Amino acid sequence: MVLSGGGSSGVSHIGVLKALEENNIPIDYITGTSMGALIGGLYAAGYSPNEIEQIFLSNQFKDWAEGNLDEKYVYYLRKKDETPTIITFKIDLDTLLETSLPTNLISPVAINYGLMSYFAPSSAIANNNFDSLFIPYRCVASDIISKTTYVFKKGKLATAIRSSMAYPFYLTPIPYKGMLLFDGGLYNNFPADVMYNDFSPDYIIGSNVSSNFEMPDEDNLVSQIKTIISDNTEYNIPEDIPSTLIKPESSDFSLFDFDSNEELIQIGYDATMKQIVAIKKGIQRRTDIFELIEKRKQYKKKLPKLIFEDVEVEGMTDAQNKYVRKSLRFKGKTVSAESLKSEYIKVSSDDKIKKIYPQAEYNKESNLFTLKLKAKKEKDLFVSFGGMFSSRPISEAYIGLQYNILSKTAVSLLANTYFGKLHNSVSVGFRLDFPYKIPFYWKTTYTIDGWDYFKSSSTFFEDTKPSFLVINDQYFKTELAFPVAYKGKIIIDGIAGEMINNYYQTKQFLSTDTTDKTRFRDYSVGLHFEQNSLDMPQYASKGSFISFGIRYVKGEEYDRPGSTSVIKDEFDTILDWARFKMTYDKYFKISKRIRLGVFGEGVYSNQPFFNNYTASVLSAPAFQPVSESITLFQENFRAHSYFAFGIKNIYQIFRNTQLRIEGFVFQPHQTILQDPNKKAFYGRVWDDPQFIFASSLVYTTPLGPIAFNANYYDRYEDHWSFMFHFGYIIFNKKSLN
Repeated sequence: MVLSGGGSSGVSHIGVLKALEENNIPIDYITGTSMGALIGGLYAAGYSPNEIEQIFLSNQFKDWAEGNLDEKYVYYLRKKDETPTIITFKIDLDTLLETSLPTNLISPVAINYGLMSYFAPSSAIANNNFDSLFIPYRCVASDIISKTTYVFKKGKLATAIRSSMAYPFYLTPIPYKGMLLFDGGLYNNFPADVMYNDFSPDYIIGSNVSSNFEMPDEDNLVSQIKTIISDNTEYNIPEDIPSTLIKPESSDFSLFDFDSNEELIQIGYDATMKQIVAIKKGIQRRTDIFELIEKRKQYKKKLPKLIFEDVEVEGMTDAQNKYVRKSLRFKGKTVSAESLKSEYIKVSSDDKIKKIYPQAEYNKESNLFTLKLKAKKEKDLFVSFGGMFSSRPISEAYIGLQYNILSKTAVSLLANTYFGKLHNSVSVGFRLDFPYKIPFYWKTTYTIDGWDYFKSSSTFFEDTKPSFLVINDQYFKTELAFPVAYKGKIIIDGIAGEMINNYYQTKQFLSTDTTDKTRFRDYSVGLHFEQNSLDMPQYASKGSFISFGIRYVKGEEYDRPGSTSVIKDEFDTILDWARFKMTYDKYFKISKRIRLGVFGEGVYSNQPFFNNYTASVLSAPAFQPVSESITLFQENFRAHSYFAFGIKNIYQIFRNTQLRIEGFVFQPHQTILQDPNKKAFYGRVWDDPQFIFASSLVYTTPLGPIAFNANYYDRYEDHWSFMFHFGYIIFNKKSLN
């Protein structure tokens, strides 16, 4: 059996194998390239066509093809703060920029571990000899250094197959014995010659879903590169041997479209059945299906279970290797591949590690395996660019810097800046990640944050009216965080800072008027728990977010009245309070296209009033459930204590397009009101609920969301707000938040 490469079209080979087995056609040897190497390798390792089909129809395979990690194992403790980054360049300071350009479209982490898990037992029992597998096997890869085909006859089966699948710019190549191996289809996409030379069979059945490249398009870079690096393949079988060539009609499917695997398998099955009579005439021998099933059963009984007794890390300095080894938290004397998978994904998602290639080394004496990890350090400097463009005057640009120093402990030096009409900010700091038995990180930052709110939410088609509120916030923050499972963390923090608010206590003011000024120098300590498995920072539709915690704040308020203030005396006092806050945001799948989100938030605080109404409202917790509300100063959605509830209806129109209809109710315990002297006082208990209705049409791109919003805010100055934006509406956090 010879199986060609061909990307997603190669899934048709599974149907070919199904049809042949159902008709008792024996398969004594198998060779393959790329996708044919994977399917042929699974068959050679003792997996039946039905088992291979289930693998390819699983969510696991979809994650392989798209480079997705199992999100439940991505370590939340190691994730950095969310930013509006669009693109990140990773640079070695002592090398040229060309080494910092991306070399692959998808992450190979999931498929690397998956291939090892599927093939390590068969490699072990065969002593890494492909002739001793359930079916003797060969696959081919392309060495781009010598520009020749490399035929795998022995070695780690997973490494051979992964090398044969390393499609340029899609999956990273594999370094092997001084070679750099790419997809076997570059030089030999249909290894019938390998079958003929290595096994001398008396009959060859070929399954081909590929062809030589057509004339490259002058506007299509990928087609040009394919032509430059690839050789033409002879898609035929040597004439001096009886053969049948099956050609499943799967050319209409794009190279990396793995959403139609069931249909592709059926195409391969149907194409084989059309030629089954000719195949039976050419092959007289038959395989009894029950004998084949029993033979597979006995073969699998001999396979050792993939249980690891140790982990070894190489490829970096001793200290860096120890960082990875400790991060894995190898528990007990032995651990299963499935249990260790979570730790492998956790370490692979660390942004200071570029890649970790896993291999399972079999120990015949213990009948156990050692997980050998070939690690490579990520580049030193990350430079991120991003921001958000909006039809309202809230657009911003973002630049982020991160310099990594990896030893027994990982150190990240951090800096970022935001600049726009609404928000400007600079933040610098450091973060240390400790891979101890109970891992944790220590992070310290200094942030200068400025907010300039406008008298109206004008669009870029109108002149922006004068500012009525300017907030300048600067603070030091230090925090320790400890993990809770994979998606949670407990944070202990301390903040010391100064917030200066300049504002008018009326919206009717002249350019000659001076603002009131409230300065609050404070320190606070906080303890809170956070668990996050949302699929996106904004416009999420999967996962959940849970947060609850307490903060104690103490500080000195200094108030200097402006020309529009009723009270003319300066004011100075000490204030302190405690605040408890809890947020819950979870999404449920109702049907294939419909999801339901449930949102809840509650705050309880004994916070006192500041000297005047505006200063009191500014320091009060704000309810901001939709992305736009972060950019608005809405007095009626602020209170010292409140609870809020919301429902989100999400309809998935297309794969990357969703329509969201959301509604929220905000119920303050007591509304903050102002008297004729601009002093704050409380309204009646559980009175005056407020409502927000939001609708969004969102298209998700790799660079960020493109969204059209129509929002209604109850009892706000401008009830309706219409906005377009591209990018995430994310800012540095305020000190009191």
